[in-house]
Amino acid sequence: MTILDFVMLLGGVAMFLYGMSLMGDGLKKVAGNKLELILYRLSSTPLKGILLGTGVTAVIQSSSATSVMVVGFVNSAMMKLRQAIAIIMGAVIGTSITGWIICLSGMSGGGSPFLDLLGTESLAAMTAVAAILMKHISKKRSVHHAADILMGFSVLMFGMKTMSGAVSVLKEDPGFISFLTNFSNPALGILIGIVFTAVLQSASASVGILQALSATGLMTLDETLPIILGIAVGASVPVLLSGMGSARDGKRTAWSYLVIEVLRVILFATVFYGLNAFMQFAFMHNTMDMFSIALLNTLFRISTVIVLAPFIGLIEKLMIRLVPGNPADEENTRDMDRLEERFLAYPTLAVEQTRLTINKMAELTRKSMDKAIDLLDNYSEAGFAEVGTLEGIVDRYEDKIGSYLMKLTGREMTETQNKAVSQYLRAITDLERISDHAQNIAERAQELKEKNISFSDKGAREMKNLTEAITEILNITFESFLNDDVDEAYRVEPLEQVIDKVCRRMRDKHTARLQKGKCTIGQGYVFNDLIADFERVSDHCSNIAIVIVDLISDSLDVHELTESIHEAHPHRYEEYMEEYTLKYMPGKKDKDEKDENP
Repeated sequence: MTILDFVMLLGGVAMFLYGMSLMGDGLKKVAGNKLELILYRLSSTPLKGILLGTGVTAVIQSSSATSVMVVGFVNSAMMKLRQAIAIIMGAVIGTSITGWIICLSGMSGGGSPFLDLLGTESLAAMTAVAAILMKHISKKRSVHHAADILMGFSVLMFGMKTMSGAVSVLKEDPGFISFLTNFSNPALGILIGIVFTAVLQSASASVGILQALSATGLMTLDETLPIILGIAVGASVPVLLSGMGSARDGKRTAWSYLVIEVLRVILFATVFYGLNAFMQFAFMHNTMDMFSIALLNTLFRISTVIVLAPFIGLIEKLMIRLVPGNPADEENTRDMDRLEERFLAYPTLAVEQTRLTINKMAELTRKSMDKAIDLLDNYSEAGFAEVGTLEGIVDRYEDKIGSYLMKLTGREMTETQNKAVSQYLRAITDLERISDHAQNIAERAQELKEKNISFSDKGAREMKNLTEAITEILNITFESFLNDDVDEAYRVEPLEQVIDKVCRRMRDKHTARLQKGKCTIGQGYVFNDLIADFERVSDHCSNIAIVIVDLISDSLDVHELTESIHEAHPHRYEEYMEEYTLKYMPGKKDKDEKDENP
């Protein structure tokens, strides 16, 4: 083999791998996000999981990609480990489709002008021309994705033909012939297949290169089979790498891929070589071509999956034993684990997972405020510590969600998805600020307890009235946020306006009490600090309500929407304003407030 042949071989491998990648990416873009949604919604039984795994992998042509996706689903609690194992088994079968596509490069016309069009060169050329025309004629994104599929297929075919031509000279190379004889040792052949696939990180690519080597006419069954077995195990490397930073169940899913492949290889090798030892199969030295390699690869995968399928439950138990974990620690980080890096390539999933994670953040924020308000009347060190813990967790949620959304903004998304991402970024900021004010309120409660400060009877009644109003606006805001309830969200702004008036009146009355000597400076600091915190909490609730209205309704620009609510008073604004005024400022008119005697 000359240097030129070696360079051509490397060039063929590069074209082949690039063609596979281009074609797979195009197929995924044409399918959109439907494949991923189907995967985690329709895998309720082992049979469905296997069939879905097979179908999805046949489309994206990568068992590793499907399995990595599944690791993300399990890691983010969207899928159970048992479901994931079934899909991985299906992916093992689905990846064999690439071998049959590659067989097209081995077709020849046999002298017929019509059949000559099915030859490698003509087929690759026609698809390349079609792809270029589609790119230039149409401006539709879906057509461009379809053109990528055709171009990927064309590049793959050219790469395959280049590889086959480069290695064809090896059939007369004594060194290569001697090297191939070592493959008849199953253990060595399996090891070579593992290493080769671990480097390429693609079982389909490894099988394709093996098919190219068959052009030498020197590959026999006893040399090919061990390599195919090794390829299966080597394909687990990228999946294992993807599971390194995952939570407990994500790691179990990643390692289950390796366990399944090892079990398949042991099962097939034991049965096949055991029978061969007794029966001495005559076909062991038959020469392999592209078609027979594709067939062998498919039969190996299908037969072993059929045998292992009934034992999915046992494999699940084995993985639980092999990868133990701390359930308490996992529960603390479960919802943040929804934000999988793997989902960034699939915006529909990423946005949905972000929404669910923000909902959990909202629940924790609400809990922190409820606990902080309760501390004003029922202070305890345990309650104070809990508010601090919750505030720290909410901060972590904001950091994780914010970083995730910023990464998502660089992806190709629909207008609706872009809008959701923008509004989610606004919402998490307000949620985090509310938790900060919860911490402030808890610290004021601690100060009241430690300094034995108590408000005057009038001040206490006013503070109780304010906390009731704050509790209501929090309940309305978070219920509307968690339930996507626009009608309830429209209640927030009128209540926020009433709370602003209540706070102004409380300050005026407190100032009057100070002047009359009915309150002390020490009481005044805490009293005013609490008013300021509660007022800011209501402001953040108003901001969140704007986000809800903007997300659910097809509204105007967010700034125009805010002005509309403040000035035009839509959706029963005046009615709600009167309702909350009577509830929290009974018998008081704005025009009389300045003349009141506190």
